[in-house]
Amino acid sequence: MAMLQFFIAVDVTVVNIALPAIGAGFGVDGHALTWVVVGYTVTGGGLLLLGGRLADLLGRRRMLLLGTGLFGAASLLAGLAPTFGLLVVARLLQGAGEAIALPAAMATIVLMFPEGPRRSRALSVWAAVASCGLVLGFVLSGIITAHLGWRWIFLIAVPFIVVVLLAAVFLVDRDRPVAGDAAPLDLPGALLLTACPLLFTFGVVEAGGSGSVWVIAGALTGAVAAGAGFVRVEARSRDPLLPLRFFAHRTRVAANLTTMLLSGGLSTSFLLFTFYLQDRLGIGPLVAGLTMLPLAVSLIAFSVLVPRLLGRWGARACVLAGIGFTAAAMAAIALVSALEAGGTAMIPAMLLIAAGMGFGIVGLQYVAVSGVTEDDAGIASGIQRAADQLGGATGVAICVGIGFAPALHSRDPFLVATLLAAAGLVAGAVVAWRLPARVPAPDLREPAG
Repeated sequence: MAMLQFFIAVDVTVVNIALPAIGAGFGVDGHALTWVVVGYTVTGGGLLLLGGRLADLLGRRRMLLLGTGLFGAASLLAGLAPTFGLLVVARLLQGAGEAIALPAAMATIVLMFPEGPRRSRALSVWAAVASCGLVLGFVLSGIITAHLGWRWIFLIAVPFIVVVLLAAVFLVDRDRPVAGDAAPLDLPGALLLTACPLLFTFGVVEAGGSGSVWVIAGALTGAVAAGAGFVRVEARSRDPLLPLRFFAHRTRVAANLTTMLLSGGLSTSFLLFTFYLQDRLGIGPLVAGLTMLPLAVSLIAFSVLVPRLLGRWGARACVLAGIGFTAAAMAAIALVSALEAGGTAMIPAMLLIAAGMGFGIVGLQYVAVSGVTEDDAGIASGIQRAADQLGGATGVAICVGIGFAPALHSRDPFLVATLLAAAGLVAGAVVAWRLPARVPAPDLREPAG
């Protein structure tokens, strides 16, 4: 499970430092290259709820094998893609594979460990692997792009995905037989949930690139319509993708909303690091990737520390600490860019981001899956992952899309982006304050979902 999580997380960030090489190889500009980044995260996040529902209905092992196989095949296609359009399609398919595989994998872990210290440690390992994958994606991208070429950032994952498939066949317990009267899948809900963030991201990216006003307005209007349509479909569906009763569990709702806001700031920081090192300072891909190494090392340290503090401090204190560390990192990024300091000056901000991820994401994951049962572990895990990825993609679209927009060329884009991210973090802290200091023991009489 951890190996799968690692390579899926790597693919979120591994393209960032390789983007100039990809653009040069296909002859496309930075505006088009945006879709190599956000196409993967938005598609994956939009379909995660469907993946969680599939895991609950059809079996975690089946969906784990299906999603992992699709992710591996799409990675192979991305590495061999002869055209830029096919590369974007491969990235969309990678997101779909992630959406099917990850909820099944996380639900398997949650149900393996009882609620308490053991689950806390397991989710800490899970979050640490994901965080290290996100950061090491930058390091690996720089090394691989400099020595092997950008195509190998995708191809290198293929043999490891084969190992995951073989291990899952032999190590994961077989699923229960599928009920013959299983309810139909909520495909309209899944399509609307995916269309909403895709249209929103497209509209913001076009606005940042001085696109047509009518295209931007149409995309944003379509995003609002898709969101409203999703709520309407879920309210009327006999077997909704996201049961509206989920929102009766206020603790989980608060945890997922905070996850979106925190992930927006964290994901924004990754791109700001990359832009500052490569675009502002002109550092090459290899050195830029290695400069991110302190972030990966510190994440490992926090992955050991946070599980112990989670039991002592409680989830709310850890989450608030994570938000505070992330806000401090944003201030550090803005200061370094204003002073136009060297690349090593970004290391304090990287350490603060590591602390923010270590404290915040681990605590939120624990709260978001509190009280789950065999019947709803997949959907709860899918919602948490969707909140993480959609929050990150939306945060990047807003903070970076607006911060680096041509209309604001007279302003420091790093300052604008960090201010927008800080506003989201303040909102996240307000929501997180309503989380319980201690997550109570699961109430098995509670309605599923």
